[in-house]
Amino acid sequence: MPSIFRTAMGDEAFERLHPELQRRFSVGLASGELCVGRGVMDRVWHGRAFMKPFLACGGMRNILLPRTGRNVPFVIENVPYTDSFGRETVTFVRTFDLPDGPRRFDATMVHSPERGCVLDYLGTHQHLASDLHLSAEADGSLLIVSGEHRFREGPLDVRVPELVGGRAEVRESFDERTGRFRINVRVENKYFGPIFGYEGSFAAAYTALSSHGVRAGLRPVREEVRA
Repeated sequence: MPSIFRTAMGDEAFERLHPELQRRFSVGLASGELCVGRGVMDRVWHGRAFMKPFLACGGMRNILLPRTGRNVPFVIENVPYTDSFGRETVTFVRTFDLPDGPRRFDATMVHSPERGCVLDYLGTHQHLASDLHLSAEADGSLLIVSGEHRFREGPLDVRVPELVGGRAEVRESFDERTGRFRINVRVENKYFGPIFGYEGSFAAAYTALSSHGVRAGLRPVREEVRA
């Protein structure tokens, strides 16, 4: 069975990715592998000063990064598992070793047949769900662009308006010269400009899922079934 990312992109588009990106985004239950990337973010940044309270609020649930830094040690854990609703899920848990202590930016991803894309649940409680649209660039890199965002808490189920929402753009490539993945993430608001982002590189290592599994604390505290 193809990974959730190959399913979302389709075979033709997926096979235009650099082979190393194809392997990284083939991580899933069928591959039997998990992937851990370790590297350094050259820069972790955020927007103007008035963004700080918003970032601090999101940081409480591992949704946003409220701190900045340079040459920040970084780990990303991509581990597949079956969630409590029977869906194949892949973690995108990023840990930034910032000067004031580690900060996490958590996401868990599933493929949504209803929405025809990868669905990105953000944070420790999956309160925020975002559509992700993946495409292969001419140079074999991967471009991920977020679409609609929805907020869920108890009976509340609302679309996040553009006024307060953010558009994420992620570019990931493989540098054959260094043997490392390059990543550039930028999140901005249509009206207020840049919110936060980071850029840097990492090396990936693959481990058999059967010998490692999902470590404690990696899965979200609460899982959301609504797409």
